[in-house]
Amino acid sequence: MWPLSQQLCVGSPPGVWVCSTDMLLTVPSAPACIPNASYDYMTTSASDHIRSLTLLPSSASHLCFCKTAHSHVDVCPSTPTLAHTHVPGLLWTGTCPTCLCALGSSPVSWRMALRSPTACWKEPCGWQPAASSSTVTSRYVTAMGVTPSCQWMGSRVRWPWLGYGIHGYEIWSALPPWGCLSGGAGDPGGCCPPQAQGPDHHWPVRHWEPGQTLCHGCKPWPEILQFMSLQPHDKAKCVRLAPGSCWPQLVSQGVFPFMRLGSGSGLGTQGPAASSQGPLEIGPGCLLSGLTVGSSSALQGFPLRDVVLQGHHVRLRDLPCRVFTLTGRLDDWQSPAERATYLNMPWAEFFHRTGIREGDVWDAETPQGSRCLLSARLFPVLHAQEALGLEDVLWLLAPVASERLARWRAAWRMSWQELLPCLDKAAELGARQALFFLQGQHKVRRVLLGRQDSSLLPLARSAVHEGYHEAVLGTLDEVASTAGDAGIAARALACIAEVLGCMARGEGGLRSGPAANREWASAFGRLESGDIAGGVRELAAERQKWMSRPALLVRAARHYEGAEQILVRQAVMSSCQFVAVGQADLPPLGHWVQVACPARLDFSGGWSDTPPITYEHGGAVVDVAVLVDGCWPIGARVRRISEPELRLISLGGTPQSEVVAELVCRELEHLQDYCQPHAPGALLKAAFICTQVVQFPSQKPLQAQLMESFRGGFEVHTWSKLPHGSGLGTSSILAGAVMASLYRAAGKAASTESLIHAVLHLEQRLTTGGGWQDQVGGLVPGIKIGRSKAQLPLRVEVEEIQVPDGFTQTLNDHLLLVYTGKTRLARNLLQDVVRNWYARLPSAVQNADALVSNAEECAQALRQGNLPLIGKCLDCYWQQKKCMAPGCEPLAVGRMMDALRPYAYGQCLAGAGGGGFLYVLTRAPRQKEALHRILAKTEGLGNFSIHSVEVDTGGFSVKVVGCDAEDCACPGEHTAVKAFALTHS
Repeated sequence: MWPLSQQLCVGSPPGVWVCSTDMLLTVPSAPACIPNASYDYMTTSASDHIRSLTLLPSSASHLCFCKTAHSHVDVCPSTPTLAHTHVPGLLWTGTCPTCLCALGSSPVSWRMALRSPTACWKEPCGWQPAASSSTVTSRYVTAMGVTPSCQWMGSRVRWPWLGYGIHGYEIWSALPPWGCLSGGAGDPGGCCPPQAQGPDHHWPVRHWEPGQTLCHGCKPWPEILQFMSLQPHDKAKCVRLAPGSCWPQLVSQGVFPFMRLGSGSGLGTQGPAASSQGPLEIGPGCLLSGLTVGSSSALQGFPLRDVVLQGHHVRLRDLPCRVFTLTGRLDDWQSPAERATYLNMPWAEFFHRTGIREGDVWDAETPQGSRCLLSARLFPVLHAQEALGLEDVLWLLAPVASERLARWRAAWRMSWQELLPCLDKAAELGARQALFFLQGQHKVRRVLLGRQDSSLLPLARSAVHEGYHEAVLGTLDEVASTAGDAGIAARALACIAEVLGCMARGEGGLRSGPAANREWASAFGRLESGDIAGGVRELAAERQKWMSRPALLVRAARHYEGAEQILVRQAVMSSCQFVAVGQADLPPLGHWVQVACPARLDFSGGWSDTPPITYEHGGAVVDVAVLVDGCWPIGARVRRISEPELRLISLGGTPQSEVVAELVCRELEHLQDYCQPHAPGALLKAAFICTQVVQFPSQKPLQAQLMESFRGGFEVHTWSKLPHGSGLGTSSILAGAVMASLYRAAGKAASTESLIHAVLHLEQRLTTGGGWQDQVGGLVPGIKIGRSKAQLPLRVEVEEIQVPDGFTQTLNDHLLLVYTGKTRLARNLLQDVVRNWYARLPSAVQNADALVSNAEECAQALRQGNLPLIGKCLDCYWQQKKCMAPGCEPLAVGRMMDALRPYAYGQCLAGAGGGGFLYVLTRAPRQKEALHRILAKTEGLGNFSIHSVEVDTGGFSVKVVGCDAEDCACPGEHTAVKAFALTHS
């Protein structure tokens, strides 16, 4: 399915793929492996050109057609795909003489063509790719409304074709549209594709008579379709591809962890591993399948080379049993014994080595011509006194052993022909299902512990559907409790939440919701204290009480996501080691320490800074610090007061605005809701705790702490000119302003790098879970790119982007802010993004790669001063945001962007999207009034406003001012009584 879904039909809509289990389809990973292929077959184009892939036979083979009342084929103009109604009796043959006598005479089972409702193949050879348009593909599918009968494995069947991936690549029947056709009109050269005749050339309807052949002279595309036959080496070839080919070997991983595989060997077993005698030696050319854990000891000491060893579930009436078969890779199953082999040696040599007689395996009345491997009674099934096992066939590889020979003769044995009707198909399918989920459990460990970007969501859904969810949940519990890494454990808990969500089967309510049931509090407490193993065990025990109905399953999933968030916080708080706080003079009592900050615009890379993406994938964000309408829009000020209390005051848009909200904290209990983002003053309470101005929790009362350390309390004022949900990073930048002023008012000093990581810590304690781009954008001046590596501890590094002389003013002239009038809901968006990332949806992983790549391209465009290229990066960034958080573009915002598009190099909603501010890079300078007129004429926009922005090259300021400060947030106005600059390092 991988080549179909990920290589040939990427982006195909829902449907049904019909494939043969006798065939292995492989596609080269590099276009160079495809002869004469001049197009990109790995992508889906929106144009009306290449949309399907047709496999054509090579010149070494021919096609036969049997004439019926409807056996005509309409070759569509300018395309190699055939639209037809019925072509029954299509046979694949090796040579032209074979074509004349192959109808129904072959002893080899017919194979049904992949995705072709008409083709029956015999002995397929090489293949050649060809292209067709989407129009023709649609005609082909329309023509397939009535399905003819086909032969498959010797039986005539009628297949309903349930679905076609029209928008992806298709694999159609092996019918060449051009070439030399006996008795028909065509290209005289025999190899000229229809495109050479011009786009308007019409190809005639062609009719085939019985036995008529068609030859094609193009080069083959080798080893695309590999069909099973009765030869063991063909099956082994499908399990592992030839060395040196375009495709890697397919060998099961994680099943035999202590086994050394020879070149060209394949495994398909149920498990098993090392024995006490050391690793197993599997020589080249071997295929092992259907073996269990108990097989390890039996395999010790036997020379395994070029053999096929299989275990089978057999039912003899009501008696289930296991039977093992052993054959050579090169054995011919149907040839008479006199000229065939067994275990890759002539039968005579085999009889001589083992002591087995010809009469032991064939009845005396069996004709010599019918004595072959298929009819040889070689494989023990039952024994009157002893249980049989793998050793009872493995001894055939060893020198003569009289006791084994006697035991073998005493057992009731069956041939392959006798075994096949007795195979217990239900048990075989059950064993394969168990093997699939055993491998799935190995994959869970490998993916999580190896920090791989592979999605486990399909496995979770399959496990729930097939009833293996308990095994998968147990494996996830094991990984979470033993990994010893908060990041790995958090992803494992997120996967458990996905399994529980799948078990609810779409019922029970929304996944997003509260996770505060008291029954889970003990487990949460263990995780908060750092006892991950103990916390995971308690979570698993509590989970068992919530499995009875969908509503409880959904609530359990919410609590697992809550537990995951605890571990994400612990992972992010590893950044605390990069917070360095020094000592400074303690400002006089009553003197204000005031901080004014710019807003930030994220030009590219946002979301890649969000935990856990930032430390699992790595992030890069281009940010610009900006003044809005000429002012610093965000600020805070702190002063010490004589009363041992904390006064938390929120002002309007400036320091001179009226008080909007006021809160006084005199007891430690007043701070206990600091981790609830919607609680009054939660951000300011968290700032006091994270700066360690106040110790919480503590046995010492709040007033005692304040009097002992500072001879009084603190008063904090905060303000912002920006509306709630602006997308300009207000909350994180405000947190940085509060922490910077609080540090200074408490007689401490912190660098900008320390503040960036301190804000990360604060937001995790606050449980808002933000990234680092906002504080980088607002605390570091000018234009810069922040980066974080895919590792813990999380560290943010900032590089200033050097732009050409005069380009900053050019950017100011071309950059405008448009307030959309819509308030964004970042928290809801964040939950969905993190959930998709933990599921490792391919779209999320690819988009994370694209975000980082686009950020580097944007940085380079800024270094060049290239406005059109910057605008292109902004447009690309907005598409990436919409991919990461679908639904982040409200209808009114879409109308606004459509109206502005002709006048802009690029535009993007700031922050996570969903509302707030839209920033526009205009084609002409100073377009504020022009844009206002355009938007005023656009219907359905609501209340919007347009604002000027300037790049802030000075950065935020920290100032100690007098008792009656009248500072404002506009850099050009009179400020400071006494100022202390904060080093930007």
